[in-house]
Amino acid sequence: MGLGVGIGWRPEIAGFVKELPGLRFTEVIAESVHEGHPLAGLLELRDRGVQVVPHGVKLSLGGAEPVAAERVAHLAWCAEYLNAPLVSEHVAFVRAGGVEAGHLLPVPRTRASLDALTANIRRTQAELPVPLAVEPIAALFDWPDAEYEEGDFLTELVERTGALLLLDIANVYANARNRGEDPTVLLDRLPLERVAYCHVAGGDEAGGRYHDTHTASVPGDVLALVKELCARHRPPGLLLERDGRYPPAAELRAELDAIATAAEMDLIT
Repeated sequence: MGLGVGIGWRPEIAGFVKELPGLRFTEVIAESVHEGHPLAGLLELRDRGVQVVPHGVKLSLGGAEPVAAERVAHLAWCAEYLNAPLVSEHVAFVRAGGVEAGHLLPVPRTRASLDALTANIRRTQAELPVPLAVEPIAALFDWPDAEYEEGDFLTELVERTGALLLLDIANVYANARNRGEDPTVLLDRLPLERVAYCHVAGGDEAGGRYHDTHTASVPGDVLALVKELCARHRPPGLLLERDGRYPPAAELRAELDAIATAAEMDLIT
């Protein structure tokens, strides 16, 4: 499935996304899609053949509790409504004991956590009409007493479940920078042939930490990491994420062109 370069669909930039002449795929937050309240322009993209991927943020696949059936059902409905080639969610938890965190929280890299993730991913896959890709998140901390390195943890997870990977290059960069590690080490430990597509985004430095905010332009170091990834295994698609502080259209086009150039993919602008 060749997707090329894409951009996340957001209401604030819907007009810009709609006018991209070479756009072949986009992504929409699944929880923002509701029957009877179509998002302006999104269905038009679907109907003209642009691949629309629903991206969930509230399933809590990494929670100790079973995923909520109604949330899984909504994700499955989104896939059918948008004629999606796949759906995606996060290797994270967002609630416990009925308390909502309001954030994507990292899972411990332990056998017990891997078992919980495996069970929830399999429950979700059983109800989906399309494949599921799971995204490791940017984490400002790691739980103690890890039993796996991150690459081994993710590799075993996709082997157990058959899920695909949504690899966020900005997350790889942020985590490595905050841990003082080489980001290419993780690339070399991941099953890159299982990557469905990738996120690319910018962030901000604050309090001595790099935060994956999606509100800044993609830094040169992240683009360099895109090149490193593609030298190993070129993914089917690379998607620019912006979630605020939207720049002028010319700057967004320049970001998309920079990603395409780094990946040696066709320009979509």
